[in-house]
Amino acid sequence: MKKIISVLLCALLMVPLAMPVYAAEDQTLTQSLSAKSAILMEMSSGQVLMEKNADEKLPPASITKIMTLLLVMEALDEGKITLEDRVTASREASSKGGSQIWLKEGEVMTVHELLKATAVASANDASTALGEYIAGDEISFVALMNKRAAELGMTNTNFENCSGLDDTTESHYTTARDIAIMSCELMKHEKIKEYTTIWMDSLRNGETELVNTNRLIRFYEGATGLKTGTTSKAGYCISATANRNGMELIAVVLGSDNSTDRFEDAKKMLNWGFANYSIYEPQIDMSLITDVTVLCGEQDTIKPIVKNPHSILIKKGTENSVTQRVDICVDVEAPVEKGQKLGAVYFEKDGEIIATCPIVSENAVKKRGVFFVFGILWSTFAKK
Repeated sequence: MKKIISVLLCALLMVPLAMPVYAAEDQTLTQSLSAKSAILMEMSSGQVLMEKNADEKLPPASITKIMTLLLVMEALDEGKITLEDRVTASREASSKGGSQIWLKEGEVMTVHELLKATAVASANDASTALGEYIAGDEISFVALMNKRAAELGMTNTNFENCSGLDDTTESHYTTARDIAIMSCELMKHEKIKEYTTIWMDSLRNGETELVNTNRLIRFYEGATGLKTGTTSKAGYCISATANRNGMELIAVVLGSDNSTDRFEDAKKMLNWGFANYSIYEPQIDMSLITDVTVLCGEQDTIKPIVKNPHSILIKKGTENSVTQRVDICVDVEAPVEKGQKLGAVYFEKDGEIIATCPIVSENAVKKRGVFFVFGILWSTFAKK
């Protein structure tokens, strides 16, 4: 009995040593972040890798413009506007303060120029002009912003304007999680990266210089965007995106005390994500996919088809622990529809399913009818 108790105690003492170090590293990193709120998300899956007060409602400052940019990109994709469209600045747009390109009332710029000014220099006047061009006025555009936020599941967000200026706002807020969600959606538009990765540019034939407010674009390997924000209410904020080896991460930081802290917090999270995770490209072993017998069908077997699943986010060093399991019908009764599910391939790691690929019928198979059976019999007798 004493020996058994000793063995059990030793086993209990060994448990913490056998646990993954990722959780401890995650917690240590989270505690080191100086921001009020933060989140790290992998873009393709939307998987959250780490978070700190990610659902706390906070003013986002110019990070608001991510939704403005999203609606502009969607309007471009839908053909409602073009990059060459000429936009006339209104009195309201030209009177915006803060970061701006000093639009004058009646001045004309293209959507391309205003998009560049918004993405690179975080120009409040340019973003307002774009919103007015799409919806007619800023109020109507803000309604579209809130509608799109609801569609994306951003349940803790409310916008009052399209720029992020919060001197007079009373209920303009969002969360780190919601910002990550809309950032993911915006970055699906590859065209936006042509703007968010600009370090320096100009407008008005070189008279107006543009310098990206996101210094990670110049100094962080793989940076692709996305947007900074700063006001006295919001503090220093950033939604930072980066791509390394095919893996895209989004690090959102809200409420930092200074600009340096927000960039450092974003880099900490991105570095940790790239160091500990990778994208795994699963490949199905097609030798495991056998033909399926068709009962009472006009053909005896059917060839199943299956596609390789999308890439999977996994912890580095665990690639060899991924296994695949095939579950496919031995037979199926006719009629069979094209695309009918016949089974699935399951990719598993540590006893959990991390990806599922349906196995479906390549074509339709009709049920044998009287005339089909008669035709077979006639063909048989004719040969004799």
